[in-house]
Amino acid sequence: MTTVYKGSCLCREVVYEIEGEFENFYLCHCDRCRKDTGSAHAANLFSQDFKLRWLSGENQVRSYQLPDSCHAKSFCSHCGSALPHRLAGGSMLMVPAGSLDSELSIKPQAHLFCSERALWDNGLECIPSCEELPEENSSG
Repeated sequence: MTTVYKGSCLCREVVYEIEGEFENFYLCHCDRCRKDTGSAHAANLFSQDFKLRWLSGENQVRSYQLPDSCHAKSFCSHCGSALPHRLAGGSMLMVPAGSLDSELSIKPQAHLFCSERALWDNGLECIPSCEELPEENSSG
């Protein structure tokens, strides 16, 4: 039985559905992925066996190809959220894991480009965890 995953952007203008399975799930620390996510790493899923359907907002989807590279990104033109895109040749789909609304059974398989990892992205398991935004210190 083929799995169907649903996803959307932050503003919900773009909604999509993917039918198929993800073969790979990587956390990429390269400087390009850090720049285009604004975070420590990109969390990307890859599928060769997929059917991507835009359920709404396909006209809001924009793509950017970094010149002279294979690095590309699709995003909502309204809110900027990362969205799925076909890699060069179209036979591979890359899906930003955070854009999915469906739960995943696959876990990340590897950290990539660790030599480019941000210096502040080490030992993070040692810092405090909060369930929500911490209260500002009101004394002082």
